[in-house]
Amino acid sequence: MAPKHTQSSNGQPNGNSATASPPTPPATETTSSTAPRFRLALLGFGAVFAALLIIGIVPRLQRSAEINASAKETKTEALTVNTVTPHRADAKADLTLPGSIQAVHEATVYARTDGYLSQRLADIGDRVTTGQLLAAIDAPEVDQELQQARANLAQTRSAYMQTLANLEQARSQLSQAQANANFAKVSSQRWNTLQKEGAVSRQDFDEKQASSDANKANVKVAQAAINANQSNVNAAIANINASEANVRRLEAMQSFKRITAPFTGVITARNVDQGALITEGSGGSNAVWLYKIAQPDTLRIYIDLPQSYVTSIRAGQTANVLVRELPKETFVGKVTRTSSSLDATAHTLRTEVQVSNPNLKLLPGMYAQVQFVLNRATAPLMVPANALVTRSEGTLVAIVGADQKVHYQKVTLGRDYGTEVEIVSGLEGNEKLVVNPTDEVAEGRRVKAVPAKPAPKA
Repeated sequence: MAPKHTQSSNGQPNGNSATASPPTPPATETTSSTAPRFRLALLGFGAVFAALLIIGIVPRLQRSAEINASAKETKTEALTVNTVTPHRADAKADLTLPGSIQAVHEATVYARTDGYLSQRLADIGDRVTTGQLLAAIDAPEVDQELQQARANLAQTRSAYMQTLANLEQARSQLSQAQANANFAKVSSQRWNTLQKEGAVSRQDFDEKQASSDANKANVKVAQAAINANQSNVNAAIANINASEANVRRLEAMQSFKRITAPFTGVITARNVDQGALITEGSGGSNAVWLYKIAQPDTLRIYIDLPQSYVTSIRAGQTANVLVRELPKETFVGKVTRTSSSLDATAHTLRTEVQVSNPNLKLLPGMYAQVQFVLNRATAPLMVPANALVTRSEGTLVAIVGADQKVHYQKVTLGRDYGTEVEIVSGLEGNEKLVVNPTDEVAEGRRVKAVPAKPAPKA
């Protein structure tokens, strides 16, 4: 019998039936039993995940919608703000500015001749009068030069006297020459008549004529000698004048050995002692000043006036001068002058105030406060300090417009009084300003303006 052929599990024929393994259950039976369970588990997991997702997202979406609705409602809702209106400051205002007290007359005394300080007669704090001797300088070189100059002057005067004598002698010689010339001329004329009558010879007449011509020449020589001597006299006079000027110069230099006070005042500084080498001049590197003098009877104070008050200050206006060290004293000063030009950088006007100081209570160099009472033609606007907002673009105020919306306006500040501040520019005076504006008061925000209690006036 022929052997039976069977098929393997993969469908291939197996020729050896004796060695064939037992038949394996079909694969389709296992797949058909596990697939439904996997699908059910997958569907269950998806359902649970969807439920959890719905439970977590829906409340968040609801809350987000509520927040957006609330924000939209807040944005459209009018914010209630307190507002104030600017007011004008008083026409009269006190202005106090700092300044440093200086003496009206101050001078640094230098020597005008070289030498050694032989005497020092004044010291710091001494009151001196005009022309009072402060110090003396020993200058032997100047004394020697003065003696030599005086000797030269005497010599030139002697030379002048000699030239005068020579001039007089020349004049005498001219007179003699003129007399001789006149006599020779008369004789020549007389001999000319006699020669024509045949009384004398022609040779005798020629001799008289030659003598007359010679005397005329002598007159010219004498006149030239007078002119030369006159020139010598003029030169001698010029030498005398030069010598006299040199003597006066050296006498003045000799007088500079006496150091005197240029005006009545107080010695505020001293720089030399007896025996010190003194060099004349005030600008050289080797020049040494001797004294500093100030006149404290009248003092001056320079202050820098802000531009906004320039029109309120005039010459002759009074001002009170206050010094911290004298709290019970008020000194009345007067505006004497201004620079009539503002500083290009600080925009201030340099103003001088002078104050009388008969009792010498005020000292030069003191720090003082100068107080003005000003009548302002146009008083500035005043706003509360808590209405200002400071940002990178400057100082701003929040204005509520006619449309009840906020608009930020840049302003320029004047004086700060603490609770209130002056507004120099940027406002008209009828605006509604938000007090204490917060971050909610944004540009263009719709608000409801409520009048606030105004701040006290400065």
